[in-house]
Amino acid sequence: MVNLDAADPLSAELRAAVGAELAGFLDSRGRQLSELGHEVAELVELAVAFTAGGKRLRPAFCCWGYLAASGGSEVPAHVVRAAASLDLLHVSALVHDDVMDGSDTRRGVPAAHVQLAARHASDLRGDPDAFGRAGAILLGDLLLMWSVELFTECGAPADALAKAQPLLAAVRAEVTGGQFLDITAQTRQPLDARRDPASVLAQVRRVVEYKTARYTVVRPLQIGAALGGAGPELLAALGTYGSPLGRAFQYRDDVLGVFGDEAVTGKPAGDDLREGKLTVLIAKAMSAAPQGDAERLDALLGSSLSAQDVATARSIIAGSGALAATEQEIEDATAEALRALGEAGIGSPAVDGLRRLAGLASQRDA
Repeated sequence: MVNLDAADPLSAELRAAVGAELAGFLDSRGRQLSELGHEVAELVELAVAFTAGGKRLRPAFCCWGYLAASGGSEVPAHVVRAAASLDLLHVSALVHDDVMDGSDTRRGVPAAHVQLAARHASDLRGDPDAFGRAGAILLGDLLLMWSVELFTECGAPADALAKAQPLLAAVRAEVTGGQFLDITAQTRQPLDARRDPASVLAQVRRVVEYKTARYTVVRPLQIGAALGGAGPELLAALGTYGSPLGRAFQYRDDVLGVFGDEAVTGKPAGDDLREGKLTVLIAKAMSAAPQGDAERLDALLGSSLSAQDVATARSIIAGSGALAATEQEIEDATAEALRALGEAGIGSPAVDGLRRLAGLASQRDA
């Protein structure tokens, strides 16, 4: 049992409880896998390392969704375990994402595929980078399967589990489909946002809805609420709150991916620029910047950038007004979420905790 505090909805107690559930689960599954041989210990070590930290935002939304349905401030152990399973799902997506994006770091340390490549001894046959990518894909798959197992065995009453299962199945499908929408969107030329801004923004916003908003906020809230006995009206109301807040969360990520402090985010400064990500921020900059600046930014995207190149790109984006416009979208989307929350009929302390979570999700530096 965990007691949640609306004034501190991502409390140390909640994060510690989620971490303890993950650590205990991974320890037991690691011992089961040990019979395969010592080699698989590498995967278990990485699973433990990458699930040991993080914001625990998805588990928090799940737990607060439960309280929105059940009332009070106490979250039973089976809900904490179900919430923890969402972080296993999240880390599986991060591991796969880093492979797809070719990212070198995650949470301030080398990404899983980079670590596995480094462990490939020089006297072994084959390409270390290929070994690292293959190992990371398998690690992500393993974490995904374990997330399902932890949720299914969380100990929730059978009727509550039956209500929540379709929502968990939906988020797994949505985030996978959203990832494909994302890689499809990334095939567009960034300068298309200058020629046809409405089409590019619509495509990128669709990615945001399925890859981030539903995955990060809407479904975790609804899963927790379903475990708490919520009916269709509350589930719909939580979706109306969660969708704009999820957009605000992603737009903040887009800003941090370009303007974030490396020491705080754990990712190299301007990493989204090096990856050439077509985001709402970049699309707005392409549309609004003078022609020469837009072409210069286009040339920088997806390149191995120096610190000066990053500074140049930041200057173009800010000078175009795209940074200010994206900040305004974050503010507007957060306000929309809070209006929906006020109309949802949720009692205290859940409504207060969700209001506070909205600020933590949209106004953050990592």
